[in-house]
Amino acid sequence: MAGYIGQAAQAGEHRMAKVAFIGLGVMGYPMAGHLKAKGHEVTVYNRNPTKAQAWVSQHAGISAPTPADAAQGQEIVFACVGNDDDLRSVTLGEQGAFAGMAKGALFVDHTTASANVARELDAAAKAAGFGFVDAPVSGGQAGAENGVLTVMCGGGQADYARAEPVIAAYARMCKLMGPAGSGQLTKMVNQICIAGLVQALSEGIHFAKRSGLDVEAMLEVISKGAAGSWQMENRGKTMNVGKFDYGFAVDWMRKDLAIVLDEARSNGAQLPVTALVDQFYAEVQKLGGKRWDTSSLLVRLED
Repeated sequence: MAGYIGQAAQAGEHRMAKVAFIGLGVMGYPMAGHLKAKGHEVTVYNRNPTKAQAWVSQHAGISAPTPADAAQGQEIVFACVGNDDDLRSVTLGEQGAFAGMAKGALFVDHTTASANVARELDAAAKAAGFGFVDAPVSGGQAGAENGVLTVMCGGGQADYARAEPVIAAYARMCKLMGPAGSGQLTKMVNQICIAGLVQALSEGIHFAKRSGLDVEAMLEVISKGAAGSWQMENRGKTMNVGKFDYGFAVDWMRKDLAIVLDEARSNGAQLPVTALVDQFYAEVQKLGGKRWDTSSLLVRLED
């Protein structure tokens, strides 16, 4: 049953799989590490081979020179790269993962990308005789390192059922949301909600400071009521003291919001707040905050 990862799955009480992991960035590196730690046989590929060798040295896995080589003979191939174009580059073509995958294998994509590319790759996978699941994640670098990501999936029920016990190596929540592309659409909703919440929290803290309130005391009180949120609990105090190095970067958020707004133009959704907050993040970038975390929206109010 899709949903919270069961204790048995979290403990690794399922069949070990032979897998590949493509993309060893701040998310993929620890995710692949959790797979190896849970007993899966892991082959990795990274565009920068030095990073792949570092992972092999740390986790005693195997590295491959191309995505196709990494995918050769694997039951499941995972990917976590930057965007649609990066995803196409590691899946399609002579050296892409799809060229190395056998019929009956499964490709699971953890990239935050468009629903269109998910559907495109799902069609290509079906034509080649293997499965595809789009499975973007939420939880940031800390969630990946601690193995407590939330994974939202799109694809067929049978493919999802094969993927979910292996995804359990680094997830506390995993759910099938619908056909291919549904995982990406759910991640878009996630980013819409985060953008609005962080802007509201920034304005609240800014208002409290201008009003002469004790900001920490204020946050302690209202976090226990209807205004409480993950953002308030985890970022309120750090925002108050001007620390913005806690994970998901502004550059990445703008990439994600561009995907959201493009999808909204296609489906007719009205997202005035999201579009406005996207422009606020553009201002943060101009202030030098490209690599600050998303809670840095406060800076533009205090500049």
